[in-house]
Amino acid sequence: MKIQDACIPCLVKRILYEIQQSSSDDTVKTKAVRSAASCLSKTYDPNGCSAVIATKIHKSVYTALDDIDPYHALKKRSNEIATTLLPTVEKMVKDSKDPLYTSMLCAIIGNMLDFGIDGASAQPEMLLDVFEEAVQQGVGYDDYPKIKKLLLNAHHLLFFTDNCGEIVFDKILIRELKYAFPRLKVSLIVKGEPVLSDATMKDAVEFGFDTVVDEILTTGCFAVGVDFDHLSPLVKHRLKEADIILCKGMANYESFSETSYRPVMYLLRSKCRPIADSMNVPVNSNIIKLYE
Repeated sequence: MKIQDACIPCLVKRILYEIQQSSSDDTVKTKAVRSAASCLSKTYDPNGCSAVIATKIHKSVYTALDDIDPYHALKKRSNEIATTLLPTVEKMVKDSKDPLYTSMLCAIIGNMLDFGIDGASAQPEMLLDVFEEAVQQGVGYDDYPKIKKLLLNAHHLLFFTDNCGEIVFDKILIRELKYAFPRLKVSLIVKGEPVLSDATMKDAVEFGFDTVVDEILTTGCFAVGVDFDHLSPLVKHRLKEADIILCKGMANYESFSETSYRPVMYLLRSKCRPIADSMNVPVNSNIIKLYE
């Protein structure tokens, strides 16, 4: 997705948010703000991918802060909050007429655990308050029937994760994918380095994803979404051989929408107008959309 005018205030808001999470030192905070402003002025290009531009700016902020993981505490708390909801999610899935569909919906609602932007969470605990309402909202754009038909003949799925917290529900989704399609090989792709509130190998190991997926790989670098220029040769190979790619979250959409990889299914919460308009879906909705 190309960067939109509306992306700028959102990007600045998130930068200020992560600076506040990292430091209370006014000198350090000023240095980080100046670094972000300088980087934005140099990298902003209306023809540029929003995720690529955001990656460069966030990296400049992390460097100025001398902090490799400003979201560390929020990520930990997000995982804890999501874990408290596990019994609720498990019961919903078990009692559902279509456990796979229900697990998709829950995994999408977990995507609300995002910070520093409009339409996301003020704090991890917010998910406890809005979870039931978000479930009742249902799916605002629904390509599930087409996806299910595609999965019938698929042998290998690549699953690109997004935020901490929601990754707890992603494990249930992958389990249900395996139940529904026993021959399906699933490769989990997490971030290679801490970036925003995204999940890393540490989270995948902590939540025992090795028991539900066939392999766990990383993007191998710092990137908002996916930096295709710096992916490991193995992940690049997996992208070429995969029958279907599953992407969680908006940043992965921003990245993959600039490529020719197909088919790709997106499971996300449409938290902003630029994403909603780009995908032609309702804003602030639970989205299951397939691009073939």
